[in-house]
Formats: sequence, structure tokens, C-alpha cells
Amino acid sequence: MTSQTIEGACAFAWRNYLLLHSGISENDTRRSALYRYLVNLRDTGEDDFDLLQVAAVAYLKKLDELHDDRSARLAVDQILAERLESRNAQPATY
Repeated sequence: MTSQTIEGACAFAWRNYLLLHSGISENDTRRSALYRYLVNLRDTGEDDFDLLQVAAVAYLKKLDELHDDRSARLAVDQILAERLESRNAQPATY
């Protein structure tokens, strides 16, 4: 995965987050935390852009709910694991 993929997923989630939270600065610390989370996903081998977008949006939502980076990461990791499991369980269509 390229850094453009991470940047794209991060930008998508962050733009949407700013639309919902008008008082947040463009350079808020949540943005750098989001970027670090996506880099961590890349380092674990995740390279699906759509999944990264879902992870990015879910991470920001969980960060707001839980107010803790580690808890947000764990919650989103669980969401991604369930999503991947259900994706792998679906029969292939040709």
C-alpha cells in the first residue's frame, strides 16, 4: 500500500469528521492519531482502501465515544475483524 492510500483514507474520514464537528481545527491531534492508526494497519498488512476508509471513520467515532486512543484502536480492530470474517464467509461470485 502506498502512502497515497493512507492519505486518501485519512482525508476522507477527516473531511467527514470536520463536517460533523465544526469547532474542530484542521490540525487537531485526532487527525495525527488517525493517521498513526492507519499506518499501523498498513504495517499489519491491511491494504484494502475501502476497508481503510471504514476503519478511519470508525476510529474517529470510537475515539469520540471512548476518549482513549488505545480503547478506540481495540474497538475498531474488533469491528474490522468481524467485517473481514463476514467478507471471507461469503461465497465467491464469478
